[in-house]
Amino acid sequence: MTKQTRPGSAPTVRPGHPTGPWEASFEKLREWDPQWAEACFQMATNAWAGNVLPRKSVELIGVALNAACTSLNPEGTRRHIRAALQTGATRDEILAVLKMASVLAIHSCSLGAPILLEEVKEAGMRVPKSQAKVATPACDRLKTIGRWNYAWDPWYDLDPLFAEQFTATNAGIYTGGVLLPKLFEFVSIALNASYTHMYAPGVRRHMKAALKLGATVEEIMEVLKLCLAQGVEACNLAVPILDEELQAASGDQHLAAVI
Repeated sequence: MTKQTRPGSAPTVRPGHPTGPWEASFEKLREWDPQWAEACFQMATNAWAGNVLPRKSVELIGVALNAACTSLNPEGTRRHIRAALQTGATRDEILAVLKMASVLAIHSCSLGAPILLEEVKEAGMRVPKSQAKVATPACDRLKTIGRWNYAWDPWYDLDPLFAEQFTATNAGIYTGGVLLPKLFEFVSIALNASYTHMYAPGVRRHMKAALKLGATVEEIMEVLKLCLAQGVEACNLAVPILDEELQAASGDQHLAAVI
């Protein structure tokens, strides 16, 4: 069995250098394939090595990418929460990111409700209308402050009560003011652009909002680099498993030879 570190612990890859998304698995990877490991290390830690985004922002985006309902990576979430706390992030800031990572699931309705309406019409069926008048103060408030996403209209029309329940959940994140507006958009871009989600309408919407807030092309590109760096989680997960299975197979072969 390989020597395991406690969950979320970061390897000392080299003194004074940011380790970014890597777990202790990097040392084994470097032992097996030093040339590729070095190239991948440089690529994956690019956003940590630069100074385009503050380190706290980088780590909060890392929390979002790992905790997102499309990822649910406990080791990475712990690693970036720990690093975010070390940079001075507060509980409320990290909690705001976790809330954003949770409501990402709304894209199931954003994607599916328009398709449902199209298929209902194609089938010659009547689109059901809610019989009861439903008060939607949370939806109305988001519309008033210009934060309503009109991609939500189809499922709002189909189920205004559910739309109101979701919006009430979501509104506190939009209006809470815990994260600076530009950082809020950066986290949103990352959640939408991550390889586990790739929701183009959300990427475009939040990039547009970030640019209006004064974000630079370099800053937004840095967010996308963080999304790409997340790919090394494949090695964080599988390199230790491969090492263990190689040792187990070697042990089985040795036992068979003895017998």
